Amino acid sequence: MNRTLTLAALAACLMLWTQGARADVLAHIDISEQRLHLYVNGDKKHTWKVSTGKKHGWTRTGTFRPQFLSKNHRSRLFRGAPMPYSVFYDSHWAVHGTTAIKRLGNPASHGCVRLHPKNAAVLFNLVAKQGKKNSVIWITE
Repeated sequence: MNRTLTLAALAACLMLWTQGARADVLAHIDISEQRLHLYVNGDKKHTWKVSTGKKHGWTRTGTFRPQFLSKNHRSRLFRGAPMPYSVFYDSHWAVHGTTAIKRLGNPASHGCVRLHPKNAAVLFNLVAKQGKKNSVIWITE
C-alpha cells in the first residue's frame, strides 16, 4: 500500500476518533486492489487477498460498523453456501471466509467480501474481542 493510502486510512481513523467513535479494528477493503488491509489500534497488521463483487457496484463502498457476527453462517440467498466467520456490515453483506480460495485476488462474489477462511477467522475474532462499536469496515474503489 502506498504512503497516500496509509495516510488516508489513518485520517479515517482520526475522523472516527474525533467523532467519539473508536476504531480499534479497521478493515480497509480496496476493491481496485482486491485486498483487505487490516489495522489494529492504528498499526497495520495484515494485507490479504479478497474477492469482491463480480460487477462494478455489487460491493457497496462506504464506511460501516459490523452489525452482527456469525461463526458458521450459511447463505439464505445462495443455496446454503458456506460463509464461515461472517462479519455482517450492511444487511445481507458481510466479510466472510470462502471455499473459492483460488479466486481470491479477483472479483468473484455477489457483493460480499470473501477472504481465506483462516484470515476471516482472524478478523472475526478481532471484532469479537474489540467489539463491534470499536470496529470499522471501510470499502473504497
